[in-house]
Amino acid sequence: MKIDFEKSGGLVPAIIQDAKTKNVLMLGYMNQEAYDKTIATKKVTFWSRSRNCLWTKGETSGNFLHLVDIMVDCDNDTLLVKANPDGPTCHTGTDTCWGEENKANPLLFLTELQDFINTRHEEMPEGSYTTKLFKDGVKRIAQKVGEESLEAVIEACTGTNEQLTYEVADMIYHLIVLLASKHMRIEDIADELHKRHDPEWDKKRRVAKAKGEMK
Repeated sequence: MKIDFEKSGGLVPAIIQDAKTKNVLMLGYMNQEAYDKTIATKKVTFWSRSRNCLWTKGETSGNFLHLVDIMVDCDNDTLLVKANPDGPTCHTGTDTCWGEENKANPLLFLTELQDFINTRHEEMPEGSYTTKLFKDGVKRIAQKVGEESLEAVIEACTGTNEQLTYEVADMIYHLIVLLASKHMRIEDIADELHKRHDPEWDKKRRVAKAKGEMK
């Protein structure tokens, strides 16, 4: 990875992003020495412009930033540093230097779950329920989606919200397994829903259907 430290007098901006939540935590600056120390120790280190010295985030507070990955931008003069924070990142005690709460969007877990299920599909480890589903085939997986959907409907009509949540979670899990078996992802469904959110979607769909019928 080539980083152009000389363009801005030896320092480059380093945007710190929580590797799990994807939230931006802070902005610091690195020189070559700070970058090298970050790589060596796996703890994010900056060059302090006010103190004119190296500064490892957390060396005083204990709120270290544990390095996950570093990327450089297209101009080779700005870093995106992905890290796992030990605690609040800002010296004021807030999660981020913008006073935001560093919470993960629960919907992001669906992508993580999809990746996990895809790995199961590739590796097929013995003793895994997901592996068993894949071995049973698409028809059985589709049947399970139907069964879990029916249970969700029953809970919606006669059960509690807690039980409905449980059954819908089962339904979505089996749906992702079904998508994986067809080499699809949950993001494909999200993309379809996004297209339908366009006010012109139904009109476009009817026009496309009409063109298809004319052929």
